Amino acid sequence: MPLSTLASLGAKPRRRPAFVLALALFAALGSAVAQPSGGPYGPVPQRYEVPKTGHVVFVAPDGRAEAAGATPAEPTALEAAVARVVTGDTIVLRGGTYRTGGLELNQGVTLQPYLDEQPVLKGTRVAAQWENLGHGVWRTRWATLFPAKPMGWWQRDREGMQTPLHRFNADMVFIDGEPLRSAGWEGEVSAKAFYVDYERGYVYIGTDPAGRLVEITAHDIALHRPSREVNGKPSDRKGFTLRGLTFTQYAYRAIDIEGKKPSAPITAEPTDDPVGPSPEAEHGKEVVGTVLENVTISHCSRVAGYFRGDRLVIRNSLISDTGTEGIYVIGSSDVLLERNLIRRNNVHGLTGYFPAAVKIFNQSNRVVVRDNLVIEQPNSNGVWYDVGNVDGVFVNNHVEGAQAGLFFEISKGITVAGNVFVDNQQGVRILNSSGAKVLHNSFVNSPALFERNERSAQGDHFGWHPQTGPDVNERVGHVFEGNLLVADAGFKGPLLRLEQSPATCGKVTAPMAARVDGNLYLRAGGAGQPLVRWAPLPGPACQAEFPSLEALRQAVPGVEAGSRALQPYDGAVFRSRELRRFELAGVPPGVRPEPVPEAVRKLLGWREASHLPGALPAVAPAQAR
Repeated sequence: MPLSTLASLGAKPRRRPAFVLALALFAALGSAVAQPSGGPYGPVPQRYEVPKTGHVVFVAPDGRAEAAGATPAEPTALEAAVARVVTGDTIVLRGGTYRTGGLELNQGVTLQPYLDEQPVLKGTRVAAQWENLGHGVWRTRWATLFPAKPMGWWQRDREGMQTPLHRFNADMVFIDGEPLRSAGWEGEVSAKAFYVDYERGYVYIGTDPAGRLVEITAHDIALHRPSREVNGKPSDRKGFTLRGLTFTQYAYRAIDIEGKKPSAPITAEPTDDPVGPSPEAEHGKEVVGTVLENVTISHCSRVAGYFRGDRLVIRNSLISDTGTEGIYVIGSSDVLLERNLIRRNNVHGLTGYFPAAVKIFNQSNRVVVRDNLVIEQPNSNGVWYDVGNVDGVFVNNHVEGAQAGLFFEISKGITVAGNVFVDNQQGVRILNSSGAKVLHNSFVNSPALFERNERSAQGDHFGWHPQTGPDVNERVGHVFEGNLLVADAGFKGPLLRLEQSPATCGKVTAPMAARVDGNLYLRAGGAGQPLVRWAPLPGPACQAEFPSLEALRQAVPGVEAGSRALQPYDGAVFRSRELRRFELAGVPPGVRPEPVPEAVRKLLGWREASHLPGALPAVAPAQAR
């Protein structure tokens, strides 16, 4: 287990070895000669020297608020430092656990560890006073409770049988660092489940607390970046910089950066900023230039953070064990997410809540998601560009075990290249969008899906959302070239799907795809399984399935003219699927490199003008022996 994860679960190391996490992830993912890079992903432990310029304030968990914090030996309290600092200052945190929250900071300040010490900000307090009720149940009074309910758009009639309402409350309980699951009443309490009586203010557990560390949420946020005046200072519109810190066990979220609207409580919609179609120049400017590097955020009951503002950078960070989203980018432009490890979102198993490990939402422009590792997402989408996004870039990522690895919805223009998608319900899902260029990706048991339906701005469940993307007749211009699509013998259904709803048949007839060619399909077995589903086609159903490329070409002339499908394909496809080495074990017969546009080569860092289908090269003959 990565050291940063141990810290988030309650361990309190003062110092950390500077190589453990980097080497472990690098070894697990293999060589860095291919795309994706192979890591290291997530925080890279390092020594943070004290800045030699600018004003520095030292803080510690036991720091005195009245101290100036001028030296490491005489630190002040974190809360006092946050209230004092101004743009350009640095807060240096001594190692240990800070049980704090509700910190408000509207200045361009840096927060970092002292040397190689490990500061951990926790949103819980220790529960020490318990009453034994018998029957294997204990309870304690608790003042800081966070009852909540689903958003108004959640459809209880459809989802209430799968998701009990108590799952939406934000309270969390941890025993020796292990999170418990919420229960609906005292009779459901167990060693793995807790119950909250909100009317009387009690928390119930099913484990004897004697000799155990029991932590219960006390704060619903760690660090809040308002756009208004706080601590006697107006906002300077500059984002803070966080390096090497851990945030964990916060009810609701750890970080919230405001835009024009104030931060929303857990019971209100937190993402409708801006509301309605908005020119790029009119949003994302309240806080500019936020940076997170080597940061860990884990165990937040809703999201790791709501991030608003242009030129946001999140790099080499671990986002883990979140509720509805991990990273949530809203109304922002020129954002970079790079070399992050993002795992286990929707840990409560909410249904009908549209979760995503990364959500890029509400008219964000030029958001680059590059060389990240997104894994362990069985109840969540991977990365979702949703509602009015423009010119996204999704390159060199590895996404495994998600619903949709990449979801691009109601948006215009994205380049998806050099990615590896493994065992996702869909590798790529493009819905009601235009101009998606999907080039040289590897899809392993992860079909590619392009779809459109009748959804428009008229009478939509989410109101103005469809107005921010292409209209019903404008959902065209997709490109699908140079991809490798591989399926095991047990995989069912088409590997490439272009679909549209029956309500659009005969009404929306323009092709969704501008070009589909140069792809390689390798399928072990799969007798009787369709290879491609295609729409639109003439006729009342306007779509059909095809067992082979030959059959597809007869129905849709010019499509997949240079592509190859080898099925059944026996033998090793990859260097080692078990070791997550997805280079081709060899070049299949008749397969040749496909051209790669210069702009895409620049994004991927590729030099050659052509590349075999897929994201990765083939193993050299000497390596294959």
